[in-house]
Amino acid sequence: MTSLQHNKRLFHVISKFEFIHDRFVAIENNFIKMKKLGIALLALVLIGWMLKDTFTQSGIEDLKGGFIEVAKYRNENNTGPVQRIYAVTVKDTTKAQLQEYGDLMPHTKYGNTKVYYFLEGKGAPSMLSPGDINFDVQFNGNCFALYEKSAMGNVGLIRWPLK
Repeated sequence: MTSLQHNKRLFHVISKFEFIHDRFVAIENNFIKMKKLGIALLALVLIGWMLKDTFTQSGIEDLKGGFIEVAKYRNENNTGPVQRIYAVTVKDTTKAQLQEYGDLMPHTKYGNTKVYYFLEGKGAPSMLSPGDINFDVQFNGNCFALYEKSAMGNVGLIRWPLK
């Protein structure tokens, strides 16, 4: 075999290896592109799922019972315990989701949240005040339930709390 033939054969073998190398590089590049596309698709699915979950959460209007907030009080204290008090009328007490309504009310760590429930059509207070007595005693007989979330997050629902 002459030197020229040897060089041609060597060149042919090298060009085959270059072709195979180029194919592997192309496959590797496609794999990297597919990997990036897969990660982007996964991120897009997760963002879509979070957005769907955010905009389809149930709210107060989805609860059974026909709740209407008639009065609320929040103290001005932002450095210490925040006290929130709500007076709510309820249309249907048999199906009313009192616990769930109270859980949806704002609550501050180390604060206290109270929700007084009154039957719609009976008297309910329009003004609330802080302390142990939160409204005029003339409405005590109309209050059929009290939801309270304490400073440590303990929750309680009491039926006929003022009788």
